Amino acid sequence: MHIRDRIKELRRVRASELAPNPRNWRTHPKAQQDALRGVLAEVGYADALLARELPDGRLELVDGHLRAETTPDAIVPVLVLDVDEAEAVKILLTHDPLAALAEADTERLRALIEDSDFESPSVIEMLAQLEEELTGATNSFANSDERPAAVIPESYQVVVECADEAEQQEVFERMRGEGFRCRVLTL
Repeated sequence: MHIRDRIKELRRVRASELAPNPRNWRTHPKAQQDALRGVLAEVGYADALLARELPDGRLELVDGHLRAETTPDAIVPVLVLDVDEAEAVKILLTHDPLAALAEADTERLRALIEDSDFESPSVIEMLAQLEEELTGATNSFANSDERPAAVIPESYQVVVECADEAEQQEVFERMRGEGFRCRVLTL
């Protein structure tokens, strides 16, 4: 099978100059927006946006709409693709769903989460939800007589009830500053 390289070049472009794709079908809930802001604040850009060049020379996004919207004044890395409109639609339709088909190695995921040290409450919450979803999804013995014996390691935790999100943030930052491993939980 011959596979074509469709990347023409890497450009650095002001995000606000990228034209959003009018056929973009993805929406971005607040939790995703907050988590992205947290990752960008702590890590920065570590992936390029995808765009195609229009006949008038402008770049139209194929992937990366939320990143462009989140940082409109930033100069961002953009992979300019050599694709026509029909091919751009194919990429727009399949890029994220293909990534979503990947399966998780829950033990490696847990190890990565344990080794990470994010400060952003939104990122921490996102990772906790991911871990919870995978734990629930991998619990195939939930309604079976073949359930393995549960091994629950000792864990000492404290739950602090806060009046609002601002106080929660202040307590979280104070505890992290004192060296405690913390996670944000909103019920």
